[in-house]
Formats: sequence, structure tokens, C-alpha cells
Amino acid sequence: MDIEKRTFEVTGLVIEHRDDGNGGKRPVMRGHAAVFGQLSEDLGGFREQIAAGAFADAIKTDDVRALWNHNPDFVLGRNRAGTLSLSEDARGLAIEIDPPDTQWARDLLVSMQRGDVTQMSFGFSVRPNGQNWAKDDEGRVVRTLTKVRLYDVSPVTYPAYQQTDIAARSMAQWQASQDIAAQFEADERAREHEARARRIRIAE
Repeated sequence: MDIEKRTFEVTGLVIEHRDDGNGGKRPVMRGHAAVFGQLSEDLGGFREQIAAGAFADAIKTDDVRALWNHNPDFVLGRNRAGTLSLSEDARGLAIEIDPPDTQWARDLLVSMQRGDVTQMSFGFSVRPNGQNWAKDDEGRVVRTLTKVRLYDVSPVTYPAYQQTDIAARSMAQWQASQDIAAQFEADERAREHEARARRIRIAE
């Protein structure tokens, strides 16, 4: 399974306390797991951004977990269980997590409230025809994610840019296609030049 991970600094990550229906309060994590239109750091020869709408299909169809540090042993919520809510807004992929009442989850909430944990990450793979490659005005290669399959969203201790070799393979394929296209255009120009030269010789 070709799962990639990306991390964002989430300045608006908050813990809210809402009525639990029994006269008490329950904590809810709220923020963004991804931001649209924000160029990443260099991921090994390319930079990356996420297009608005990239998560639309995932929100409708994917079985997504909220994990602590991408660890499946620490499940914070799940969309199909109603303990993880996912939506797209103008900023990016908005999330709400209703964490379990366990000691490790309570400890995580304390770390988040202290500002020790401030980053969110998401695990994904690219759906068919779900990415575009291009060069920007400065000649840098930019990958734009337009349609992804979503596996998890996770508060994380450290940024995670793992498995960029998956994207690197895709970039190499794109570059190869660009080389082929450039060679085809060069061959076409050569043939046109040769045809013009023949016409000139015949006219003479």
C-alpha cells in the first residue's frame, strides 16, 4: 500500500469542552489536518500543494481514523463510528475528534493545551488521475494533489515527510514524459525543416 504522510503546523488547533448529555463536559479536538494552496518544503527535487476539493471523495467514501502519531494502537476517533468529523472549508481539511476517555488520550489533551503538540499530519495515497506536475515561474517542480484517498489524520510530535520516494517515482515518470514530448517536438521541427528545404530545392 503506497501511503504517504504530510504534516502541517496547525495554528488553530483547539480543545473545546462540550456538553456530554449527562450534565458533564467532554473534550473535542478541532482544527485542520491539511491546508489548501500551501507549498511544502522541498521534498527531494519537488514541492507540493493541495488543491481545494482534493478530499471531497475521501470525506464521502473513505474509512478514516484519527490516530496519535499515526500509531494504529492509539485510535482517537473514526468517521464511521461518529467520533471523527471531516469536512472541507476555505482553508483546508477541517477535523473534529471526539477522543476516548483513556489515560493516554487525556495525557495527549494536556500536551496539546500546553502547546507541546501543535502539528497535524495525514496519511494518504493518490487516486487515479489525482495529481498534476508542473514547473512554476521559478522553474521549480510542483506537485499538486487534486484527488486523494485518506487513511488517517493524526496529531504528531514531529513533522512526517516519509515515503516521498513514492512521489519521486511519479515525478520521474512525469519528467520522462516531458522528455519524450520535447523530443517529439524536436523531431517534428526537424521534419518540417527538411520538408521546407526539399520544397526550396524543387522550386529551384
